[in-house]
Amino acid sequence: MVVEVCSFFGVYLLYCTNPRYHGRVYVGFTVNPERRIIQHNAGKRRGGAWKTSGRGPWDMVLVIHGFPSDVAALRFEWAWQHPHSSRRLTHVARRTSRERSFDFHLRVLAHMLRVAPWCRLPLTIRWLKQEYCQDFPPGLEPPLHMPVAYGPVRAVKAKAKPTPSQELMATPTCCSVCLKNFQDGDDDLPLRCFHPNCTMAAHIICLSRVFLEKEPHHFLPVEGQCPGCKNLVLWGDLIRHHKGCYGDLEPDLSPSQVNIPHLFLKLLIQFIIMC
Repeated sequence: MVVEVCSFFGVYLLYCTNPRYHGRVYVGFTVNPERRIIQHNAGKRRGGAWKTSGRGPWDMVLVIHGFPSDVAALRFEWAWQHPHSSRRLTHVARRTSRERSFDFHLRVLAHMLRVAPWCRLPLTIRWLKQEYCQDFPPGLEPPLHMPVAYGPVRAVKAKAKPTPSQELMATPTCCSVCLKNFQDGDDDLPLRCFHPNCTMAAHIICLSRVFLEKEPHHFLPVEGQCPGCKNLVLWGDLIRHHKGCYGDLEPDLSPSQVNIPHLFLKLLIQFIIMC
């Protein structure tokens, strides 16, 4: 089953299957993984990268997605490509002569997912090719809010959002946290809980402060208790629901096979503006 994800920003790992260049890897950024692998295998004249042109075929084996913007994904891509130039990865040991390039890049990725700022992002680690799947090294497993998923993914356009007037008619008139009324002219529509029968609606900033009460030194929540239904919810799920994409989640197959793409662009932008 191909999983469809809205507002897709991903960083992928390619593996070369050409016997002449067998074992080479390439890290790149994409907003459309299906189109991007075709471009790589078609060569630079068809949009592929010059480093992969003429060296195919390539397999796209892994993609990390759920970044809030292209800028965030591109920064992740650069650090993965240049781990020893990134000030956040100075603790990562250099590649040994006996270590395969593929294994080295997976080791770097494991470290990246556990350091700031990436450890706070609600990312999904997706293996696109089952035959390449590997477990993360002991002690370097991804944070619990980053699921490991399996199978192909497709980038789709975000669904049309209702107008502010339509949205406000379907939600409470005041914020469940600060109790101030929502205004029809507000730039931000309220966040709503996705659990059945829960009527919680809150300003993004108000709800983020509630989620961060036990982590005051952070600016981006990971999870918290809904003020309405009291269920524990992931911040990324709330934002995805807010953007009309929550229905695209995969069926709950198993804890290691759940795909929970996450987006939280609005809060991140507001934080950058405030800084």
